[in-house]
Formats: sequence, structure tokens, C-alpha cells
Amino acid sequence: FFFQASNPGQFENDSDVLWQRGHVPETIVYHGRVGINTDAPDEALVVCGNAKVMGRVMHPSDSRAKQNIREVDTNEQLRRITQMRLVEYDYKPEFAAVMGIKNT
Repeated sequence: FFFQASNPGQFENDSDVLWQRGHVPETIVYHGRVGINTDAPDEALVVCGNAKVMGRVMHPSDSRAKQNIREVDTNEQLRRITQMRLVEYDYKPEFAAVMGIKNT
């Protein structure tokens, strides 16, 4: 894997370059936030637009990432749920507009 800035002169000094080769072959690492179609990412990765995935998306809730999965005492879990704080909300208009959310 190879990565190169489209304008190598855009970095003021070497400390501004945060892209590094990863420890695993064919990987790169960036220590900071990455934005695609945005210059103000507010999370580790922000994609403004569609994303196409050719392969699997792994998430911590994926059962393939877990072991020792077992049934729980439903009465105890229902008791815990009754102690949860449940809320309703509307998205702020400026957030909804940026994210393309029509029903806020």
C-alpha cells in the first residue's frame, strides 16, 4: 500500500506528517481525525457521502468478535432495563442538514 499527499509541499515540517506505515504489512496509520469530503471531521473518521464496502464490516457488536456467548436471566435484565433513563429527541436542524437527515 502506498500513500502520498497530492501536494507534498502542503506540510510545513516533518512533524505535521501523521501518516505512517503500519506494523502489519500493507497498512497505514494516521494519528488524528480523517475527513472524506469534509475538512472539519469531528470523529476519528467522517465520510460525507456514500461509502462502498467490498468485504465485511466488523463491529464490536458482531458475534464473530465474541466468545462465551450465553443466555442471561431475563427477569434480572428486565429489572435493569426499568432503571435505564429513556429519552426522545429531535436532531438539531444544522446537524440534520449536514447529515442529509430529512425526518428530524
